[in-house]
Amino acid sequence: MSRFYTYFGALIGLVCAYFIVRIAFFTDLTTRRVPNDILQGVLIGFGLALVTAMIYGRLKATKSHGWTTMYGCGQPGNGMFFRAAQAWTFPGPIVVPDEAMYWWTTSDGSGRKLNGQQDHVMRFQAGQLPPARAFWSLTMGDGRNRYVSNPLDRYNVGDRSGLVPNDDGSVDVYIQREAPVGHESNWLPAPAGDFILWLRVYLPGPAIIDRTYAIPPVEVRHAQGL
Repeated sequence: MSRFYTYFGALIGLVCAYFIVRIAFFTDLTTRRVPNDILQGVLIGFGLALVTAMIYGRLKATKSHGWTTMYGCGQPGNGMFFRAAQAWTFPGPIVVPDEAMYWWTTSDGSGRKLNGQQDHVMRFQAGQLPPARAFWSLTMGDGRNRYVSNPLDRYNVGDRSGLVPNDDGSVDVYIQREAPVGHESNWLPAPAGDFILWLRVYLPGPAIIDRTYAIPPVEVRHAQGL
């Protein structure tokens, strides 16, 4: 969830607390009016629902190495409250895990915001590419989650991209503005500013379903121009 929504939720919480304290301790019953009470009730109800969804979403989210996902939002029996919590915490599709799983990140493994002023790499160790019975992809979006224009017209890489492994069987994905010399086949072009990464796995394997598969972190290679 973005910093804006975090601050917005905190503001709503403060407004709710103000109305509750005011009604409980400072309102003269002789001066209360039905329209005012209705308005305050609507604001308090909305605010409490919003804050509760935010808290619940943070509790249900799964985070690892900077990546965030939520399991089970599309499972039968999960209600609208769970889906509202997802909307605040994880803006991904609501799906059944057996069909697809999505992760997103705006930071590297050390918690630093992803930005094109630095070159990044994501290393999948040998035999640790995302297990998928259909396919997987790593998709790039700018700070507003839009595709990043680039000379290759390449907006994602994955198991259908012809990624070239290293000698030890590991696979590096180079996430940066300029093409990595000698590794162009594994290059995911980045913008000059902030960006977002999405990892999508369709028909995920058992290691993802049982939550034993660990997505590797995005790591900084070096700052541009340094």
